[in-house]
Amino acid sequence: MGGELSRIPMNNLLESFFRIFKKKSTDNTPAGQDQQPMKYLIVGLGNIGAEYQGTRHNIGFTILDALAEASNIVFTTQRYGAVAEMRLKNQQLVLLKPSTYMNLSGEAVRYWMNKEKIDLDHLLVIVDDIALPFGQIRIRPKGADGGHNGLKSINNLLGSQQWARMRFGVGNDFPPGGQVDYVLGYPSPEELAILPARAKVAIDAIKAFCLSGVSFAMNNYNNK
Repeated sequence: MGGELSRIPMNNLLESFFRIFKKKSTDNTPAGQDQQPMKYLIVGLGNIGAEYQGTRHNIGFTILDALAEASNIVFTTQRYGAVAEMRLKNQQLVLLKPSTYMNLSGEAVRYWMNKEKIDLDHLLVIVDDIALPFGQIRIRPKGADGGHNGLKSINNLLGSQQWARMRFGVGNDFPPGGQVDYVLGYPSPEELAILPARAKVAIDAIKAFCLSGVSFAMNNYNNK
């Protein structure tokens, strides 16, 4: 056997070794490397039109606008909404501001999930919440709509509640019967003063969701 091995040219032995070594290295490549980027759909809910811009109910639009500005990307008008795309390490984020109005948000979400072939566990929806103090965020991996028409539309059209949502607090300083006027109104000067810092926390939480998962984002950013 030793004599037979010695007759094999050294170059052939080296080629065989490196071929086997390369195959083993490829087989042991950690998940996520040398693969196509994972896609995420990040949706900010709101109503289109100048009269709604900057209102409490449009806080989802505001957060995505801040993320786009910080990432030096711009939205373009496409079907069912304004869309922007960005890379986050090896992840691809599709940012969506639906143009369907709040009550029909599910139509835009369903369309873009199908178009981009995005799974439910890679969906994050940002929405205003009067149950939280202004600027506080709360992330959940699933849930009912809680009376929010945008979330209700998404639940109905996706046929599932098994998707993540980030609730961004807008406070509840309104008299009985004044909820509609309140959420369609503008933040106070005091709230506007802290909005940039609170938006940055929300942006960091979005990135944490995409890079490390919903549990990590919840543990590190809920009620922060």
